[in-house]
Amino acid sequence: MDYMANMKRRRLLQASSALGLMGLVPGVMAQDGFNWKQAAGKKLEIHLIKNPRGELLQRNQKEFEELTGIKVGSEQVPEQQSRQKTVIEFNSGRTSFDVVHLSYQAQKKQFAKGKWLEDLRPYFAKAPAEFDFKDFSTGGVSYATQNDGRIDSLPLNLDPWILYYNKELFAAKNIAPPKTFAELVTAAQKLHDPSKGVVGMVGRGVKNANVLLWTSFFLGYGGTFIDTLGKLQTDSPAGIQAATLYRDLLKNTGPAGVAGFNWNEAQSLFLQGRAAMWIDGSGFAPPLEDLTKSKIVGKVGYAEMPAGPAGQISGLTGDGLGVSAFSPNKDAAWLYTMWATGKVMQARMLLTGAGAPARSSPYANKEIVAGQKLPAAWLQAVSDAIKRSSPILPVIEPVNEFRDVYGIALTNMLGGADVKTELKKATAEFQPVLNKSGWKS
Repeated sequence: MDYMANMKRRRLLQASSALGLMGLVPGVMAQDGFNWKQAAGKKLEIHLIKNPRGELLQRNQKEFEELTGIKVGSEQVPEQQSRQKTVIEFNSGRTSFDVVHLSYQAQKKQFAKGKWLEDLRPYFAKAPAEFDFKDFSTGGVSYATQNDGRIDSLPLNLDPWILYYNKELFAAKNIAPPKTFAELVTAAQKLHDPSKGVVGMVGRGVKNANVLLWTSFFLGYGGTFIDTLGKLQTDSPAGIQAATLYRDLLKNTGPAGVAGFNWNEAQSLFLQGRAAMWIDGSGFAPPLEDLTKSKIVGKVGYAEMPAGPAGQISGLTGDGLGVSAFSPNKDAAWLYTMWATGKVMQARMLLTGAGAPARSSPYANKEIVAGQKLPAAWLQAVSDAIKRSSPILPVIEPVNEFRDVYGIALTNMLGGADVKTELKKATAEFQPVLNKSGWKS
């Protein structure tokens, strides 16, 4: 009953906060005499990645249309298909979209090499004070900034990897949430009980997607992807230790067929109450607290990534919005990008649990924090993790090839192959690919 009462209180706070946010919009329009109608009558096409952020933007786009007089057409495309579509269109020199939703860890360098996105810095001086570029977090700005200083996107979301755990299963065996890698292994072993249909740990096992779980451990062991001379360090002792931990957790305390699990299969098993722990991005939390989807509502614990020998480091991913360099409507596209990453939309993102805003202001808004959809423990885990985070993948152009090569190695390990041999092989295979890409730190 206490949990349901808290849920009702949150919904009331969400409703009142939403009304407050709506009230901010006219103020933004009027501020400093900024003319939001300057591109009225234009039509924009928006390419969004299918995820909670894409859904949030699409759901609220009518507000932007009313604010600006610009008509918006938008589509949400699953991430893998989105990557393929955007590359094909950018390479053709003509895009069907004016604004593109990009995944920083997968597309930043690729988009930079082709200069496919417009440098947004010239627009900053003409933006209203409410735009407040300094409100964006350091991590978000770092992701949005290219080596040559161009800021060719605005950060939308930062997604640190966190530990989800089933509080009921932990309490039944009087086990404390793990704070270190060693405690993580011990807890997984004690909670693993296939006879009751419960596994100690679930995570990504399918090739390509599995790399992010391995690199989460790699960072905790002090791993560095590439040295200053461009030589891969993935087969270092840190890489081998991380891969061994990855293999042992999933193979010995994970579900049968884990080599075929992506985030959605892992999430499904966890929300059914059949997994004691799950490590993945913080943005996957909302369904866990949805009574129509989850059997463990109110029983989920949220914590930072456990600490490795080198310290407590959370792998970080992120996404942003950029204006296509081939768009004939760049001014209108900039208005959409500014609105979509603005303070109002960022507050909505936190309020609804659609992600972890790249701006600082939502976290300082007590009403938003109190009314946000997810438990306070989720917000605490996320805000703490962002402070101790590092990119979960090397920031390189051939990052998808990186994930493919090492993903196969990790899958082989789950099948019984030797960890060190597989990592040495993958490193030797990927080094020429990295060299050919013209990598620069």
